[in-house]
Amino acid sequence: MLLGAVLLAAPAARAQNQAPNDGYTMDEIVQAGSNFFGMTSETLATGIERIFSSYGRPNGYVLGEEGSGAIIGGLTYGEGTLYTKNVGDHHVYWQGPSLGWDFGAQGSKVMILVYNLNSVNDIYRRFAGIAGSAYVVAGLGFNVLGNQDILIVPIRTGVGARLGVNFGYLKLTPSPTWNPF
Repeated sequence: MLLGAVLLAAPAARAQNQAPNDGYTMDEIVQAGSNFFGMTSETLATGIERIFSSYGRPNGYVLGEEGSGAIIGGLTYGEGTLYTKNVGDHHVYWQGPSLGWDFGAQGSKVMILVYNLNSVNDIYRRFAGIAGSAYVVAGLGFNVLGNQDILIVPIRTGVGARLGVNFGYLKLTPSPTWNPF
């Protein structure tokens, strides 16, 4: 069970200035997440409501899977599909290191909300942030990672045992790589 998540303080850039047709609505994201995670809309809606109130409507999202593990230093690897309303769907991969008081391993389904993405190529960079988790068997949590104006908010649910707080980054790439740096 998830005991907490640590959020990186980040500006809610463009959250209030979006036109009505820009980005995905909260209902669209909750429906996509509920279908993907296989959980009730109410369970997911509470977390997504907090994200929307802080950051507004995302203009893309990724659905995928990842695996990670840590003993003080950790690694994460994942892959999924980036969905956008105006430039189609694109396969993406991510990998990254972390460092901190963090122990355990997990396998997760991941929905990543993407904010302020001007072009698909802008997603292929490193996004840094702070993450925290405390669960045994299963959990649901999110954190915020940023690079310049672009924010990504990974929402994870999975199985494993994890305890800790870490600083790290995710590097998103158009093709798979084992190099997390």
